[in-house]
Amino acid sequence: MPAPSLVAQTTYAELLERTATAAFRDAFADNGSFTAKSINGRKYWYFQTGAGAERSQRYVGPETPDLLERITRHKEVREDERERRALVSTLVRSFGFPRPIPEIGDVIAALAKAGVFRLRGVLVGTIAYQTYAAMLGVRLSAGSLQTGDVDIAQFKNVSVAVEDSTPPVLDVLKEVDKSFRAVPHVADGRRVTSYAAKGGLRVDFLTPHQGRETGRPQKLPALNTDAQPLRFLDFLIREPEPAVVLHGTGIYVHVPAPARYAVHKLIVSRRRPEGFAKRDKDLRQAEALLAAVAEKRPHEMKSAWEEAFARGPKWRQLMLEGLGLLAASVRDTVLKTIGVPRSIIPGIDLSFDNPSPRYDFSRDIVTFQGEALSGAVGCAISGEALDEHFGADGGQEGRLEAFLESRSRIEQLARTKYLSSPVAEPGAVLIGTSDIEELPRKKSGETAKSPKNRRAPKRT
Repeated sequence: MPAPSLVAQTTYAELLERTATAAFRDAFADNGSFTAKSINGRKYWYFQTGAGAERSQRYVGPETPDLLERITRHKEVREDERERRALVSTLVRSFGFPRPIPEIGDVIAALAKAGVFRLRGVLVGTIAYQTYAAMLGVRLSAGSLQTGDVDIAQFKNVSVAVEDSTPPVLDVLKEVDKSFRAVPHVADGRRVTSYAAKGGLRVDFLTPHQGRETGRPQKLPALNTDAQPLRFLDFLIREPEPAVVLHGTGIYVHVPAPARYAVHKLIVSRRRPEGFAKRDKDLRQAEALLAAVAEKRPHEMKSAWEEAFARGPKWRQLMLEGLGLLAASVRDTVLKTIGVPRSIIPGIDLSFDNPSPRYDFSRDIVTFQGEALSGAVGCAISGEALDEHFGADGGQEGRLEAFLESRSRIEQLARTKYLSSPVAEPGAVLIGTSDIEELPRKKSGETAKSPKNRRAPKRT
């Protein structure tokens, strides 16, 4: 039974606000004060304790109305741990939203307490994906939610700019599980980007690669660790969103915007080898999240797609190849949301194998079936179009006869509209009276050009 979306999202919104307030309160003790600095024309806030030689400052964040309100309320907030735990329980037990396994939840809680997310670290990977269920009020398939890894990403320039740091990562992790050890990097054994515990639990730190691609680790001073540079990661973690990991009393974290996560998964899925389990998992996550974001946040979906599409031919190629591998209903929903026709998908075509037509009285249409990318496509032509342009006499038999006599032309019209017109209905195409004159003007199968980038994508 689907979760009541409005109630679930209201509950989640309350938990998000409470965990944000609690995280802010826990990070900054009462025996200090907040102070602001102006850097490059923007104001940033720090929490200052001590005086003279003992004075220290901890990074709070860039000034926003929300941050100023939290500073004002800092000393007024009352403990609400029991209420937050109850909200987490409601979201998990009553609405069925996912929670991490306890060991992973404990690790994320320790990293949060150490300041990883306060210092603008971003939780990525499957644990971030888990948070989108409650955030968007949707169910996500269990098969795409399983993981034994925790992935944290941060921009290197951000790590330098915050002028604050967490304790050493290994020290933080050993407080959770003493079996944690540093894993020497394969390219440079003196550097560490990953930490592993007995049983297979692993924590990896990542950063966007800058300049020429290199596999050598990069230092993240704010998080007191090295990180593995990765392509495409800058798109993923730009403008992250606050979220709650449903563990304990709720853990306040930052995750990629769901639209960015979905587009990023399309891209990285195409860079993994055929048959690699993570490739299929990437596609399942992308498919589920694209469907949800297109429904819940269509403007964000369109914006994220256009930003990634404008980054160059390789990005476009990977995005479109990935989109072509999704279920037709999701693929078409995305195309409808971003406002481009199906012909943009590499290798797509609509074919027919002499399908038997049927007359649908309830809709006054003649239906017939086509196939595209090994999936069925519901095609139809209106009774009015058959009467006005194909000499039908207005009855069922006359319209079916008119269809059969002009099958080749009607199928060509359906193919042209399916490929070249904006998507009106996922997985289907309907020929109306106005289409009969308009469709022949379009070149069937013509490669579409996405908004904001007029060059056709490379195809492989």
